[in-house]
Amino acid sequence: MSEGSTSLDAVEAVDPEIVSRARERAADAQRVLVKAGTNSLTDEDSRLDRVKLDKLVADIMDLRERGKDVVLVSSGAVGAGIGLMNGGRERSPLAGSDRDTIEESQALSTVGQSHLMRHYTQSFERYDQRVAQILLTGQDLDTPERFRNFRNTIETLLEWDVVPIINENDAVAIDELQIGDNDMLSASIAIGIDVDLLTTLTDVDGVYTGNPKHDPDAELIEAIGPNDGAVDRLVAYGTTAAFGGIRTKVEGARDVSAHGIPAIIAGSAEPDVLERIATGKPTGTLFVPTSEDTDD
Repeated sequence: MSEGSTSLDAVEAVDPEIVSRARERAADAQRVLVKAGTNSLTDEDSRLDRVKLDKLVADIMDLRERGKDVVLVSSGAVGAGIGLMNGGRERSPLAGSDRDTIEESQALSTVGQSHLMRHYTQSFERYDQRVAQILLTGQDLDTPERFRNFRNTIETLLEWDVVPIINENDAVAIDELQIGDNDMLSASIAIGIDVDLLTTLTDVDGVYTGNPKHDPDAELIEAIGPNDGAVDRLVAYGTTAAFGGIRTKVEGARDVSAHGIPAIIAGSAEPDVLERIATGKPTGTLFVPTSEDTDD
């Protein structure tokens, strides 16, 4: 299906009462996982954008000031590496390179990760908020002993009022680099540490019936139920180009909602985006959880 013609013509409407209850659950969430994608943190040249990062931190601190625990899953290490390595383009080893090999992306991530964390540390310090870095691979979540250690670390950090900042370990995790933006990793973490809400922030305002960057008739889908066949078809045949990179985000949100946890895909550029969610305002696309609370 081509980028211009791919669309979802019939998305089943979710009962407004069910949507309202799910939105209330999202607003009342005590433990929130926020996933920030690469485009939410980088500029048009794929370099780390400090203005975007500072906005993300301000949005997260709104949740913290409401007494919520927040775990951040952040992309952006490769982008930070690009910015550092291309600081002097004529001298850069990346000059003339498309940076399209796994090896270069892995190397860039190692250059950029400490730079990314330095900016996060500085930004959170404006609010006297401590942060911690955790690098993971899918194997860490699949191995019981490793996962138990990871979960214990998260629980301890949250008890200390520290915001954990998690990123995939790009230096060794080829799978995450290939699918991009650790959407499935964040979904696995959300399920594994029993969060009350997964919020995925991206460069579009949610899930649309087509790619809003190319299709002027594309409409935002306000809520997606657990058994929406049209959205299942998006996951089945959608391509990154056709839906603006939304496919893995939808897959992750569907996985989380299937475990009884509400999930929201929303635009990172929207003013006070996390505050809107925390106050129950319609924001982005809500994935209604499969649970007695919302489906009875």
